[in-house]
Amino acid sequence: MATLSLQHIDKIYDNNVQAVFDFNLDVKDGELIVLVGPSGCGKSTTLRMVAGLEDISNGKLLLDGKDITQTPAKDRDMAMVFQNYALYGHMTVYENMAFSLTLRKEDPNVIHKKVLAAAEILNLTTQLNKKPSQLSGGQRQRVAMGRAIVRTPKVFLFDEPLSNLDAKLRGSTRREILLLHKRLKATMLYVTHDQTEALTLADRIVCMSMGHVQQIGTPLELYDTPANLFVAGFIGLPPMNFLDVTVKGDRLEGEGFSVPLSDKEKSTLASYNGKEIVLGVRPENVVIGNDVPVKVFSNENLGMNTLVHGNIMVGGKKGMKLTGKLKGWCDYKMNDEIKVSFDRMHFFDKETTNAIREGK
Repeated sequence: MATLSLQHIDKIYDNNVQAVFDFNLDVKDGELIVLVGPSGCGKSTTLRMVAGLEDISNGKLLLDGKDITQTPAKDRDMAMVFQNYALYGHMTVYENMAFSLTLRKEDPNVIHKKVLAAAEILNLTTQLNKKPSQLSGGQRQRVAMGRAIVRTPKVFLFDEPLSNLDAKLRGSTRREILLLHKRLKATMLYVTHDQTEALTLADRIVCMSMGHVQQIGTPLELYDTPANLFVAGFIGLPPMNFLDVTVKGDRLEGEGFSVPLSDKEKSTLASYNGKEIVLGVRPENVVIGNDVPVKVFSNENLGMNTLVHGNIMVGGKKGMKLTGKLKGWCDYKMNDEIKVSFDRMHFFDKETTNAIREGK
């Protein structure tokens, strides 16, 4: 397929509003990169600049080492799959999938072979004579993907392709995209606001906020070693708990609780002794223990796990909120009092919001 390099890309609109700041990314041949972040973070704008649908204000875009910054969209050899399918309602599935090749005036026999091959990959062979209105949302999205596949582009671009589907269809279509990537070994850029899609699809994730890249890494890197408070709070469901604490020797002291530090954690926080930091704890790292008193206000049974929502108790009053994802089926009632501990903790500088790492 292809390599792609985005070098110091900016997007500044005519009214001097900047949507993307100094975006840098090298995409390997056959890699599936997911751009994730909340609405308005600049991820779709970045994708549209790659596609040639938006001008690049500053920086360079290279495809296989060739500068295509000023190359028109039609000449970039990329195929884009949109959120709203963008199918022609008066055409059959076959005609929709063949449309771009027909415009190129390719040999009808070649077009036929490519459409049938794509239809087989996407399980659309029996739908080729139907109109889009006769298909489900998931089938329409597969037709849109098939239209991209037949072009055999160097890069596939996906702009929130699953956001119009219900939860069940999102799951099945997500798996189909993953299988498609493995089968085609294609270079793909995929935009979503859904962190589940990012974690399950990506070879690497680009997490964005307010036009800035916050962290680039594998799904495990972003989940396990988030670079800052934003990434820590955005990646993971339910989101990470954040608690204000003060480092005091071999312990962290918070309102209503005190938790011990291991020797390694104590070393990591050595330069913060006596200072306030933000303690981050993922709900799955909250366990029944003896360190933190919590009064339960909600209990959600999920089968193998239970989400327990509560408040840390401070002198008989409710303090900071805490969510735990406890193993097994729990039957806590409102106002039940329990004690928990943390089996894994993350630390963040209160001023910079950056993660505190050992040796940093």
